[in-house]
Amino acid sequence: MTILVTGATGRVGRHVVDQLVTRGAAVRVLTRDPSKTSFPAGVDVVQGDLLDIDAVRAAFDGISTLFLLNAVAGDEFTQAILTLNVAREAGVKRVVYLSVIHADRFVNVPHFAVKFGAEHMLRQMGFSATILRPSYFIDNEHMIKDVVASHGVYPMPIGSKGIAMVDARDIAEVAAIELIRRDQAADTLPVETINLVGPDTLTGTEVAAIWSDVLGRPVVYGGDDPTAFEQNLASFMPRWMAYEMRLMAERYVTDGMVPEAGDVERLTGLLGRPLHSYRGFVNEMVAES
Repeated sequence: MTILVTGATGRVGRHVVDQLVTRGAAVRVLTRDPSKTSFPAGVDVVQGDLLDIDAVRAAFDGISTLFLLNAVAGDEFTQAILTLNVAREAGVKRVVYLSVIHADRFVNVPHFAVKFGAEHMLRQMGFSATILRPSYFIDNEHMIKDVVASHGVYPMPIGSKGIAMVDARDIAEVAAIELIRRDQAADTLPVETINLVGPDTLTGTEVAAIWSDVLGRPVVYGGDDPTAFEQNLASFMPRWMAYEMRLMAERYVTDGMVPEAGDVERLTGLLGRPLHSYRGFVNEMVAES
């Protein structure tokens, strides 16, 4: 049967498509603008977005399993709930949903609360679902690498509790494994939640030290105050989103994003290899510069 992937042109979704194709799965993608990326041969493309009900219905025709990824947006909750309703209407019950770690705790952060609401719908409406809860994406560091390299300051206010940043490649591979497991299961599988984390839980000071080692010159941590972080984000994204990112950063500082016991071991067991590390990712970025 065919697996539908939403968010297929993003940092995680494109890797999910590649992983599924590599594993021999039949894949369809729903994407707003197919011209933004080239998909592997054999991938079926439906043009549209998650608020285009006709396109969503067309995308679900002949689908057995759904990978639901919808980005942070003002209407994110509407997108998720409408998509799950159309999935149920089409008889699709097997879902892998990309949520976020601590969705049940960071409820003052809008996109965390949204994802927790979608998780609740998956459970209440009888879907056979794997809920993936990733930590902060290492890949976000592409946005700040020039600041670090040019000014010797690590600007993300991530605090001293620690964050186990996760690589998008690891997220995508676990997603593909779970999609195929659910797609091929003879019976309905129970809802399961998997925390997606990196191998190391790092503080702001520790992250700055890694940059210092890789660059060969001092890099300092910019501190925990999210004010400058919000102001900088507001220069290139809507102010509501910049404020939402500030709320998230405040929770990094007060709570961290710390794995639960056994999370790292579970992921390495699923993947059959070590997780990508923060230091390794920084080395890759610097080498590519």
